[in-house]
Formats: sequence, C-alpha cells, structure tokens
Amino acid sequence: MTINSNPLFNVYIDESCHLENDGMPIMAFGAVWCPKDEARRLSQELRDIKTRHHARGELKWAKVSEAKQDFYIELVDWFLAEQPLHYRGLVVQNKHLLNHQQFNQGNHDLFYYKMIFSLLNKILSPDCQYDIYLDIKDTRSRLKLKKLHEVLCNNVYDFTSQMIHHLQNTHSHEMELMQVADLITGAISYRHRNLSSNNAKLAVIDRLEQRLGRSLLYTTPLFEQKLNLFVFQPQRV
Repeated sequence: MTINSNPLFNVYIDESCHLENDGMPIMAFGAVWCPKDEARRLSQELRDIKTRHHARGELKWAKVSEAKQDFYIELVDWFLAEQPLHYRGLVVQNKHLLNHQQFNQGNHDLFYYKMIFSLLNKILSPDCQYDIYLDIKDTRSRLKLKKLHEVLCNNVYDFTSQMIHHLQNTHSHEMELMQVADLITGAISYRHRNLSSNNAKLAVIDRLEQRLGRSLLYTTPLFEQKLNLFVFQPQRV
C-alpha cells in the first residue's frame, strides 16, 4: 500500500519502566514495524499461533509462564523468521543517574521525548510514510501524543508531516503486533534488570540470544535491521 507513491509502514511503540520515580533502574522503549500491507497477514498468523496453543487474551511479557513456555518460544521463532517484521529497542541504564536539571531543562518529559525520537530516528526514512501507534500507558497519553507529533513533525529534526501519515494512541489488546513489541521490550528489560526468578522468561531470552547470536545487553550496529538495540548510559556530571 502506498501514499503519494511512498511505501507506508506501521510502527507499534511500547515502553517499560518509563516513569521517573517508579524505583526501576532502567527505562526501555521498543518499536515493531512492518509494511502496512503485511500487517493484516502477520496479525492473523499471530492469532493462529495463539489458537494453536490455546493462549487466550492479550499476549504480554508479564504473562510468560512455564505453562505457556512453548507458545512464547514459538513466537520468538516466528518473529525472527518473518522478514517483514523488524524491532528497534532503546534501553536507558542507571535511570537514577539522569540529571534533568543539567541536560533536560529540569523536565523528565523532555527526556522522554528525546528517547522516543532516538528510538524512531533510525527507523523513519524520508522516502516512506508511517502510521505510528503508541500503547496507552497512563492518563497523560493524549497530551504526550500531541507533543510527540510536534517533535516528529518539527523540521529541526528533519521530519515532516508528510512522513508521519498518522499518529495515535491505542490499547495493546486491540493490535496484535503491538503485543509483539511488548514481548520483546519486556524480554530486553528483564535482561537488563538482571532478573532470574521466572525460568520461562529466561528460556525466552535465551532463545532470542541464541537465534540472534548475541547478547541483548549491548548496542547493535545500525545496519542490524531484525532486532536493533541502543543502550544509553546517562552522562555523569
């Protein structure tokens, strides 16, 4: 599907531990994207996998358990095998070291938008158009969406309103591919928090790392398109 002869992509954004004072040591952002004309087929394939494993309801990292371990392992394999599906993640380490007064005009929200921009600026291309969907996380989602649209369509960042074809908040249970972003972002967050209490989650992470041939703890080269990751370390003052 194209608009003005430019390819159109869907981008699904999820975030984890994104609040300023939630006591978590990291923040994580993730985006799954694919050509818009592949989204329906991929969503149906995901529903078929759910049906085969009798997995009802929303696919979420928080639901990963030993009883459904085979289901989540198959999802990892499916994601890696589907050439149209891509993921980019961004992890902020040592969140307590963030100095918003020095770098973000004293504003955590400004830092949040910087991170979303950093997440997207290696995905978006001026030769394409994008429908961007963000998972609704809190009561301020509408205001955050408005501000994000301003940031992305600001010429200072080389984005234009023609590139951002559509931008909206959505609930992840309404979009199957948003749930894939939740799963992978959750796995990366779990790995960076060095948690180990859930054996099924560890098995999913191990499958990802084995199939990718690398750890989820480190930044990947920019040319890596299947699962691209950037690890941000706050600057010490």
